[in-house]
Amino acid sequence: MTFSFHPEAEAEFNEAIEYYEGCELGLGYDFSIEVLAAIQNIINYPIAWLIIVDDVRRCLVNRFPCGVVYSIEQDEIFILAIMNLRRQPDYWKNRQ
Repeated sequence: MTFSFHPEAEAEFNEAIEYYEGCELGLGYDFSIEVLAAIQNIINYPIAWLIIVDDVRRCLVNRFPCGVVYSIEQDEIFILAIMNLRRQPDYWKNRQ
């Protein structure tokens, strides 16, 4: 199974990497590794996480206040958001 990002989710991912890297050298890299590990877990076990709305699920990221919001398409995981858990929770719902 493969994965792809919604364009806004990819932008969120890159912005978060830059933010964490600005906080501490190497922290952006650590963040990216944790998000990619979460995505790998989603690929390996796509239905393991709870549905948060309709057919959309969220997998939490280790070490960071972040979740990967995704849907399961035919042979692909479609990532709708790299969601900061301290942000307004429903901001991504218009992405499909």
